Amino acid sequence: MLRRTLLQMPLSAGLAQVNPRGFKLSVRVEPLFRNLTLAAQIQKVAEAGYQGFEFGDWRAADSNQITKLKNNLRLECACIVGNRSVNPVGMGLCDPAERDGFLKELSASTEAAKRFETTRLVVLSGFKRPHLSRKQQIDSIVEGLKRGNDIVAKHGISLIVEPINTLAAVEPLNPTGDNHANYFLDRTPEAFSIVKEVGSPYVKILFDIYHVQIMEGNLIETIRKNIRDIAHFHVGDVPGRHEPGTGEIHYGNVFKAIRETGFSDFVAMEYVPSKDAMTTLREARALAMRTSSSRPR
Repeated sequence: MLRRTLLQMPLSAGLAQVNPRGFKLSVRVEPLFRNLTLAAQIQKVAEAGYQGFEFGDWRAADSNQITKLKNNLRLECACIVGNRSVNPVGMGLCDPAERDGFLKELSASTEAAKRFETTRLVVLSGFKRPHLSRKQQIDSIVEGLKRGNDIVAKHGISLIVEPINTLAAVEPLNPTGDNHANYFLDRTPEAFSIVKEVGSPYVKILFDIYHVQIMEGNLIETIRKNIRDIAHFHVGDVPGRHEPGTGEIHYGNVFKAIRETGFSDFVAMEYVPSKDAMTTLREARALAMRTSSSRPR
């Protein structure tokens, strides 16, 4: 079945894609294609002309199948999640008592990253720990990331730490779940300060444009100022976390600003489509391409 599907795909799918100079395009597959298997989701990414894909729970995926498929399609696995969830109970970074759990999970995720042939692990701070001061929690995050760096750096794998908004009443990616109002690391100045203190090229920030817009705004200047400490972007508009162009963010200017910094890693679509998912991906890709004056690679 898989082989037949591949043979029926358009000639453009799976070939080296045209991408905007300075960055590649990826898709977080679950919110765009909720009723498809991971393999089918990845095929849709290739059909839409993107270079990479990403997904959350590597534990539920067959690494042999997914790696073979991505290589056949000439896609990259942009990242997987290192410590499970927004609130990774027992393996968060805020509480030193969870350090062993964090490092154990990170070791397992590092081995998974090698199987899926990705070099990035998303790391979530977890929820606030009320029995600890904010400084104690920051110190714990720094020490946890330093210890985590010792695990991943020797494999050429990076930890990408994600600040998440604590203001939105609903999380569109999980509208019936927790809105992560108690998430610890919710502002970029603190996040960039933490990675600077860790001081490793293998520990950087996942800059989720949707979350940062809600908490801070000032997207372009923040990106320009901190681009050396950013390893990955997520894209979604505000409000609603739909595709670019549906809300208040001028994504044409944001994409242009990212390109002009020389950023060469992934800018990933992570949104809930307001209409046909493939249409939104093609429109988002076209918007990113309009910011580029470069010839195809």
